[in-house]
Amino acid sequence: MNGCKQKEILRVLIDTNVAYTFISERDDSFSTEIFRIMHLCVEGDIQGYLAFHSLSTIWYICRNFDDAKRRRMLMRLCNIITVVGASHSQIINALQRSEFKDFEDCLQDKCAKEANCDYIVTANVKDFKHSEIPAVDPYELLQIISD
Repeated sequence: MNGCKQKEILRVLIDTNVAYTFISERDDSFSTEIFRIMHLCVEGDIQGYLAFHSLSTIWYICRNFDDAKRRRMLMRLCNIITVVGASHSQIINALQRSEFKDFEDCLQDKCAKEANCDYIVTANVKDFKHSEIPAVDPYELLQIISD
């Protein structure tokens, strides 16, 4: 060992809206940043995670596509980032956290906690004001990485 400290890789949970923008290649206010973040995941510069339930949400959102296309889209995503779940006790805790207006967002937070993430990357930061893991938008994450 040469005594150099190895740089820790940033761990981020990719929220459903960010993952959907990437796989659908839709144009939104964070498209450029989202594609850069996903490229960083591919390169191994950051470790990306996806909450398990995001897959079924995206499957439903993409219901106008045929099944084969939806499967390819989700496989593309799963080949880039790691799918993570939440423990039974974390789900029970999420059900008890009434300060979250959207239960799905609370589940995102619990999955991020399970994966020991540093941040949740979302287009809707305001929905995560009660999260245990800090939420940032894609632009903010790239700023954090560049600092």
